[in-house]
Amino acid sequence: MLEIERDITPYSAHTLLAPSYRIDTRDFTEKEYNKFVKLNTVRDWSSLKWKDVGRPYQVTSYAKDKKNWETENRRELPARTSWEMFNKSFHEWFVKDVPQEMDITKERFFNSLKQFKPAETKAAAGGFIRIHLWNYVHRIQDGIWDPRGKRALFEGLELKAPKILFLGAAEGYEAMQLASLYPGSEIVLVDYDPFCKDTRYGEFPDSYPFLGEDPLTGGKKIYYKTDIPTEYVVSDIRKLPFGHEFDIVLSVGLLEHFPDEMKAEVVEWHRKFLKAGGYIIMTTPRAQLRSKLYYEIMADVMNHTYRELMTIEQMGLYLYENGLDILRHGYIKVHNGIVARAR
Repeated sequence: MLEIERDITPYSAHTLLAPSYRIDTRDFTEKEYNKFVKLNTVRDWSSLKWKDVGRPYQVTSYAKDKKNWETENRRELPARTSWEMFNKSFHEWFVKDVPQEMDITKERFFNSLKQFKPAETKAAAGGFIRIHLWNYVHRIQDGIWDPRGKRALFEGLELKAPKILFLGAAEGYEAMQLASLYPGSEIVLVDYDPFCKDTRYGEFPDSYPFLGEDPLTGGKKIYYKTDIPTEYVVSDIRKLPFGHEFDIVLSVGLLEHFPDEMKAEVVEWHRKFLKAGGYIIMTTPRAQLRSKLYYEIMADVMNHTYRELMTIEQMGLYLYENGLDILRHGYIKVHNGIVARAR
């Protein structure tokens, strides 16, 4: 990834396209906020029923690596192996020089046409489409990290110097964003794949700016990965030694990977580490046509394990029925988000 010179000023509102991602330290305009952020659309969670909201959309197009492994081994791909495949595949896309890759895939596609090789043309066309889709979703729209949208979901909580636990943390992005909003935070990142600690978090650019709060002035300030006290624990969530000691327990894209019979256990993983009065924050990918198309086209990158796409109503009903009071809920560009407390 491109290393961009750190801004030494306390706060600089700007956006910039790096080869692999977008930097954005702006706030939404009112028009953008109303377009991309929808909060608290459900008035009474106790009155919501499954017959009213339907069931989540299950993604059934899987990566070739998963299908090939299962064919060779004549059994279902183990969950741990599926996550290891996904983490490596996803990271390969995060570190691509996207403009350069678009030029390469374009040249490969036209060369295959000239040579009249239908199989190569089909493969080259797929690569061309995927890199352009990735460019649009991640760099142009900034839909995966979506710093402005996630600040809208996370800001304004009654917290001072919180201790944050991130379950299934990958590169730890959202915990770093939270820590910037609530100065003095300490974060503990947990993932059972050491690749996440060593590579996804380890190679996350030190120069990426997180917009947060300045405790001295009450204004805005830029933070970086190296400003945030962080411990990374490589462990199965079910084997963590922690007690009720965290002000925030966070997960991003975790709940949707488990079928209904396991969702109560997933919610309990959050509750068991939470201080009294602490916050549970969870996000999942949105069920919308664009997301469904994205997971179809990007199947080889994204779909190594069970996955659902949910509406905010479906996501919230899982949490409400499993003992959480929903304090704030909403959806942003491609994610649902909920802030809750244990009932």
